[in-house]
Amino acid sequence: IVVADFSGLSLERPVAEVTEDEVAARIEDIRAGHIHWHDKGDAAAENGDKVMVAFIGKIDGEPFEGGTGSGVEVVIGSGQFIPGFEEQLIGAKVGETRLVEVSFPEDYGTKRLAGKPATFDVTIEGIAAPETHQELDDEFASHLGIETMDKLREIVREQVGLEFGARSRQKVKRSLLDALDELHKFELPPKMVEEEFANVWREVQADLARTGNSFEDEGTSEEKARDEYRGIAERRVRLGLVLAEVGEKNEIKVTDDEVQRALVDRMRQFPGQEKQVYDFYRNNPEALASLRAPIFEEKVVDHILGAVTVTDKAVSKDELFAVTDEE
Repeated sequence: IVVADFSGLSLERPVAEVTEDEVAARIEDIRAGHIHWHDKGDAAAENGDKVMVAFIGKIDGEPFEGGTGSGVEVVIGSGQFIPGFEEQLIGAKVGETRLVEVSFPEDYGTKRLAGKPATFDVTIEGIAAPETHQELDDEFASHLGIETMDKLREIVREQVGLEFGARSRQKVKRSLLDALDELHKFELPPKMVEEEFANVWREVQADLARTGNSFEDEGTSEEKARDEYRGIAERRVRLGLVLAEVGEKNEIKVTDDEVQRALVDRMRQFPGQEKQVYDFYRNNPEALASLRAPIFEEKVVDHILGAVTVTDKAVSKDELFAVTDEE
């Protein structure tokens, strides 16, 4: 593999400012997430109440897959359910069963349900009203274990900054990989491409099974999808080989300490099962390599970004988090 000269590359890194409005919105989200609820007993459900429901959804009078549930919490007015569902629970009482009539949105994620009218037999299992500390003051901050409101704003601003920074990094990395893909055209090892395509295709099939969609629902055919995802597999293999070559030529290494930190982070994702996770990775070389690989990739990307011209471009939050067709 001959690595192209990438020193002349020029990339833009989108950067968004953390505004006071964004900090205030995040704090409002925190307040909304720290609501305490008290049981309303026999009182009727009102806007803002949390209603525990069991339901059976039907289309054309027949129950549909995924349309049955129990112990489901619905906050009236939150807009988390199908439009029109929550409002029809207002006035209901515990033990009551209501017929809720709605239509799935045209852009609903499950194509077989999109745009279709449906009914739900909904039984009210419980109703709770919200209690929250309304003032955003030092007392509110103390409920979160933070000394003052100013300190809370500082922490939130820092967290938002990290999120924005991670997205900026993701965007400029994408631009770099696109450029490297264009710069390098060489014959790929067929077996590596086939193995990568098999991995990608499994992901595609699992996604279709989860959503209940078909290739036709996605506006394509299986043959066209195979061609598209084979191209993605080829890109992954090509870029993987290029990054590996750059890393080797520049003696970029992943230390045992870095792998250990990644393993500790992984263990923290499974509270109470830390020992099992540790033993799994330590006894499974392929699993351990899966922790090492992304660290190596990020270090190589950092090395390349340090050798090319990167210019910051001020953008809005919406522009920063917009998902392009390529992504």
